[in-house]
Amino acid sequence: MNIELLTLFPEQFPGPLSAGVTGRGLAAGRVTLRVHNLRDYTHDRHRQVDDVPYGGGAGMVLKPEPIFEAVDQVRRHNPGPVILMEPWGEPLSQALAAELAAEPGLVIVCGRYEGVDDRVRLGLEAREISIGEYVLSGAELPAMILIDAVARLIPGVLGDPGSLDQDSFTADFGGYPQFTRPAEFRGMKVPEVLLSGDHRRIREWRRLAARRRAGQMERKT
Repeated sequence: MNIELLTLFPEQFPGPLSAGVTGRGLAAGRVTLRVHNLRDYTHDRHRQVDDVPYGGGAGMVLKPEPIFEAVDQVRRHNPGPVILMEPWGEPLSQALAAELAAEPGLVIVCGRYEGVDDRVRLGLEAREISIGEYVLSGAELPAMILIDAVARLIPGVLGDPGSLDQDSFTADFGGYPQFTRPAEFRGMKVPEVLLSGDHRRIREWRRLAARRRAGQMERKT
């Protein structure tokens, strides 16, 4: 998958994406990141990418022209959907990550300041995606989270494809508690059923534990 990133801070990438599973995917060429500095798509000597909002208000808004020009260029080789990371957008989920992993590519616009001129959303039919209802300094970190969630679903990125089948949220529930050696630590013991070797009982225990965890998640929301 080819992923285009449109940002004012290209030095933030690949950042954490260069490590672990996603890093291996990048090194192997399974995932390609192309980072574009939005200032490179301006035509004034100040390389201005933002301006004051119509109607007044604090802060600055990213102008539409550099973003449209950047998207026009990258779409020559990347037909993937345009994505805006916004706190009010569609919540990122495992199902959404799988949907995006099936796309031919992604074009992610990283907003800053007081936001992005809404004509970007309208004119480019951008899909708004959220990692949570809170405000960050910019969309670069949310974009990294989205890329990590999607990249690990690209064939060949995970060393063990079977790991996908056991990922939390892949099934109907939110995952079950995991334990490893030692069997007892500071008075806390691993559930006896996991030491029994009875795979039928273990599967049932995990199923019920995952259901309880899913119930906890529903109560939090």
